[in-house]
Parts: sequence; structure tokens; C-alpha cells
Amino acid sequence: MGFYSPENIQLMKRFPDLAPELYQSYIAFSKAVLSDGHLTKKDKEIIAVAVSHATECPYCIDFHTKKAKKEGASAEELFEAVMVAAAIEAGGAYAHRMQMHRAYDGNAADAFYKSSDLADLKTMSDLTPEISASAHAFFSKAMAAGKLSAKQKQLIAVAVAHKSECPYCIASHTAGAKQEGCSKEELAEAAMTAALLRSGGVVTHAVNMLKSFEGENEKSSHN
Repeated sequence: MGFYSPENIQLMKRFPDLAPELYQSYIAFSKAVLSDGHLTKKDKEIIAVAVSHATECPYCIDFHTKKAKKEGASAEELFEAVMVAAAIEAGGAYAHRMQMHRAYDGNAADAFYKSSDLADLKTMSDLTPEISASAHAFFSKAMAAGKLSAKQKQLIAVAVAHKSECPYCIASHTAGAKQEGCSKEELAEAAMTAALLRSGGVVTHAVNMLKSFEGENEKSSHN
């Protein structure tokens, strides 16, 4: 039996006894974030599925996929959301080549993450033009309207960008979301959904902590 047995999630029933007030505060936070607001529960659960793939938490993927399905999300919508997350994770790494080129060439900037970097990124010459072309094609296709609207995809992108902490992605996709008609309140709820999923992965992994603390993982590794 591995570290991620589905039965592990049953250990969450013990959380209220370990820190009652603190855990209930977290549950209240979770419910507030995922309730209908400027975004629907369905939209929030779709965002949650995308972010949980970026955080790589199997518990969160399982839980929020089931919740999204209950709210009416289709498998096609969820897969498009996952692909947006993949594009943002790849795009963040790709955008940071700005820092790599400067460091390699010894052209240290007076500050990291200057706002002018966004314009510079568009004109940067690439050492691997064929790979870059395929990357841009993927990024463009991932953000195009499909089963999810362009607006929904930009909201997902902003949420995942907050998870990946890429200032280039946050700036670029906030602008894209605004262009698609997203309000500041909708963007705030998308960002808070990302915040919840980041914390949720940590909290849920406490089941692994409990198993390790009680020696269950050591027993499993010897079986």
C-alpha cells in the first residue's frame, strides 16, 4: 500500500479533535470561498479542479472533480480547465526565461519583474524557435473558447497564476480577463479559490502526517 491510499481520507474525521476551533475556522473559510457569489459554485469547482492539478494534490483532484460533476460540469469542461492549468504552468516557466537570459549574459537588471518585461518578452529572440512556436500555439489554443468560454478560461488562468506565483502570468491574464468582461470581484473570488486549494492540499495531507506519526507508512513500506 502506498502513501496515497484512498482510505487515508477517512483520517480527516479526526481533524476536529486535534484542533477543534482552528479546524472549524478552516471549514468556514472553505465554505465561504466555494459558495455562490460573483462566480457560481460550478465555476469555482471548475477552477478548483484546475488549481488542484497545479498543486498536484490527488485528494483535492478527487474531491473537487466529484463536486464539479455534481454542480453540472462535464468531463470535457474539466479537461479544458486542466489544459489551461497546464498552459499557465508551462507559460510561467517559459516567461521566466527573461531572468535566465539576463543572468547568463551578465546583464543584471536593477530590479526583477519590471513591468516593462512583458513588452520585452514579446520581442525576445528564442534560441529554439521551433519549440517556441509550438509552445505559443499550445498557449493560444488552450485559452481559446471551447466547452469553456474565453472568460472562464481567463479566470482559471488568473487563479492558477496566483498558485504558481508568476507575476508575468498574473499581469497578462488579469488584462485578458478584464478584456473578456471579468469584474474585479470575479477575479478576487477566482484568486481566493486558488488560495483555498493551496491551503486545502496542505490541510488534507495531514492524513499522511498522521499515518507517519503513528508508524503506518513504515508498516506499509515493509509489506
